[in-house]
Amino acid sequence: MLALLLARAGSLVTMTELIDLLWEESAPASASNVVHRQIGALRRLLEPGLPTRETGRYLIRQMSGYQLHVAPESLDLLRFRGLVAQARSTDDPGAALDLLLAGLGLWRGRVAAGLEPVSRTHPAFTAIEAEHAVAVREAADAAERSGRAAAVLVPLRDAAGRHPLDEALQSRLLVALAADGRQAEAVDLYHAVRRRMADELGIDPGEEMRDAYDRVVRRTAGRTPAPTSAAALPAPAQLPPDLPFFAGRVGALAEAYRVAGAPGPDGAGVLALDGMPGVGKTTLAVHIAHALAPRYPDGQLYVELRGFDGQGPAMSTAEALRGLLGSLGVPQDTIPAELHAQAGLFRSTVAGRRLLIVLDNCRDTEQVRHLLPGSPGCLVIVTSRSRLTGLMAGAGAHPMPVALPTLEEAREGFIRRLGPARVNAAGDMVDEIIESCGRLPLACAVVCARAASRPDTPLERIAEELRLARGSLDGFSGDDPNTDLRAVFSWSYRALNPETQRLFRLLPAHPGKDVSIAGAAALAGVPARAGRRLVGELNRAHLIAEHRPGRYQTHDLLHAYATELLDEAGAAERSAAEDRCLRFYRSTAAVAHELLSTRAEQHGVPDTGPDVTPLAFPGRVAAMSWLEAEGQVLIDLVQFAARTGRHAAAWQLAVGIQHYFERSGRSLDWAATALVALEAAERGGDRPGQARTHRSLAGAYYFQRDFDAAVLHLERSRSLFVALGLGAELSRVEFNIAMVLRQQGRHDEALAALAKPIAQATATGDRKQLADAAVEQAANHAALGHRDEAARLARWALGVFQELDDQLGAGECWDVIGKVHTAAGDHEAAVAAWRAAAVCFREASARPQTAEALTALGDALMAAGDASEAGRAWDEALRLISYAQAATAHALRRRLRPSA
Repeated sequence: MLALLLARAGSLVTMTELIDLLWEESAPASASNVVHRQIGALRRLLEPGLPTRETGRYLIRQMSGYQLHVAPESLDLLRFRGLVAQARSTDDPGAALDLLLAGLGLWRGRVAAGLEPVSRTHPAFTAIEAEHAVAVREAADAAERSGRAAAVLVPLRDAAGRHPLDEALQSRLLVALAADGRQAEAVDLYHAVRRRMADELGIDPGEEMRDAYDRVVRRTAGRTPAPTSAAALPAPAQLPPDLPFFAGRVGALAEAYRVAGAPGPDGAGVLALDGMPGVGKTTLAVHIAHALAPRYPDGQLYVELRGFDGQGPAMSTAEALRGLLGSLGVPQDTIPAELHAQAGLFRSTVAGRRLLIVLDNCRDTEQVRHLLPGSPGCLVIVTSRSRLTGLMAGAGAHPMPVALPTLEEAREGFIRRLGPARVNAAGDMVDEIIESCGRLPLACAVVCARAASRPDTPLERIAEELRLARGSLDGFSGDDPNTDLRAVFSWSYRALNPETQRLFRLLPAHPGKDVSIAGAAALAGVPARAGRRLVGELNRAHLIAEHRPGRYQTHDLLHAYATELLDEAGAAERSAAEDRCLRFYRSTAAVAHELLSTRAEQHGVPDTGPDVTPLAFPGRVAAMSWLEAEGQVLIDLVQFAARTGRHAAAWQLAVGIQHYFERSGRSLDWAATALVALEAAERGGDRPGQARTHRSLAGAYYFQRDFDAAVLHLERSRSLFVALGLGAELSRVEFNIAMVLRQQGRHDEALAALAKPIAQATATGDRKQLADAAVEQAANHAALGHRDEAARLARWALGVFQELDDQLGAGECWDVIGKVHTAAGDHEAAVAAWRAAAVCFREASARPQTAEALTALGDALMAAGDASEAGRAWDEALRLISYAQAATAHALRRRLRPSA
């Protein structure tokens, strides 16, 4: 992972890329957690004194991945690129050669050497290798022009050895050897390369290699070739001007150069750039085309296909072909009328030529399928707001998704447009402006243009204007539809079918920061299969993005546009979508709650209505996984329901996710959410809701070890349940009071308090509640030193819990048994009990309890004399500790420090 982060040289590495790097095939469900842990380990390697959950200065979490902040002078890759860039900017071949040799001198073998095979297959590493090969070729050309062939022989031999089938490198080595007086070696090299190509590829050397050989045998190597006559057909140069303020995109440029440097032998090379509206696809494509233009001496063609354009319909393929053929000198009256005949004529016309073709603003694969050359030697760059999967499958196009620039890249763009003095004088205000723009290049360009037209206006003033307009697109409007964000976004929106348009404008009705496919389907009131299709269409159109597996986000400015659309649709459409969303999450949370519940407290699944279907889960692990994925959305929904007067929904949802809070260790979030729910129940005059929410809030305080607050809310809950005559729930409150008494060390009082719950459970035949009471009795007896009674009660309860497949209850029994064995000095039996407890808690997805069990297991192992195993148990426990278990974490670090 460190190699990939360094290879990206400060650019974002997405979570998907990191997972794909670590798992070649299907990744496990825990893949994201594994990546987070390894990132944490890297942070502590980079900053040894960094606390476990601190971010640090270098390895920064971004919206969809991680970014390694690295100074240019501290990374040889960035120094190499800087030297190559300087070489390309000088007209002196001798100076260029010196700079290129200095850059090549920084290399110490292959990129990511020692990480084979990934170092030879991963795009990030192969792209850097391609940069090296390009630099060597440029150094060879500079050496030939300056008459210093010997100076480049070492890096040229090295690069040719790494890429034995790269004719561009081999031909340059041939010429350099001959220019250095080694004609015989050059001739031997040519024949060796010819044999290798025949054996491995079944082809003869190409024109470049044959020309180099002819120069060697004619002894003209080292001399500047005479200019050739102009081609019979015109050499078009149609590229739009390169943006003078272009900044960043280093990784994308390297990838483009790599692909262009090695076009496939069976067809034209195709780069397919896709991304959201305004992300800078055209700007990047034009910049790449200008950089690569010298490699395509037969010309550069550019077509604006109007795939997403508010000024008129998309360009037809026939219209595009007629324009291309005319640009290549074919008389219009000789162009056939039939599309396939036009495509055939185009392919015949470009055959054998080296052309660079930019097909900009493509609507779909069908629009460009006939615009691709049929023979090698050309490069086609296609841009689209849609993901062109058909072009990748049918034409072997190389996908290049265009992401948002980093904050640093965006800031560099501001500096280039407005000058360093003005940008630096504004300080952090520039970063605020960039974040207000959502780092979207078009939005940044609009703001920069406004700032440039108002040179006397401080950037702080512009930042304030954007701050006041936050949540809308008012700060990015203008007279030119090509730069007005509303207009630009509308072209993508209008290209959607009506169903997909509806889902897009409903997205702001979802209260979370991201949404799942099931959540989106509920929002639109459609079946899950239809929801998957609609989300896929939005994703392919880059109106939403899958920022982590199964979770989709909308860019802030696109969200603002969707909000405007929803406001135009009317309050009724928004309210209906909000209700569907709330009913889906309430009902699905209730399904998960019943699966996780180990107590006699199920309240059933609320009615969902005909347009919403709750999810079903195969078991408790799947239910907990869903709760963890949707946790923040559920918290946001409780707040939303309370804020909008849906009082019953607020408290019911809050109570329905309390098991998630308990098992994930999020007791602080639990308390905050329960307080919101309690206030909603009080505002709604809902006394059962108040009683249940007081009890839930007591649970949150119990796990925070604030026992006084827990008792206060339990007493309020008890009073309400007494008044309501709800005996079963009153019994659970009495049981919870006994739990608090035990934690306060009041064991005799706790045992006495259990009498009522036991009587209630005996009367109703509730074996689960009897087992709960038994393990609670056992814990009190163990604390009082009554080991035999504690063990008897715990083992009886364990049998019941195992019969009921209640892993949480079983873990609590093993916890008591471990304490009994520890008190008796039987360390071996204690180790076995704590291991069993940890297994049960882990199967119940109860992280805090698992951490506590592992901590006790480590203590037992240390007492048994197994320090190594103890350290492993403590280390595993520390990785599970939540922010609510700070005291346990500190204790574990103290245990681990002596062995560190």
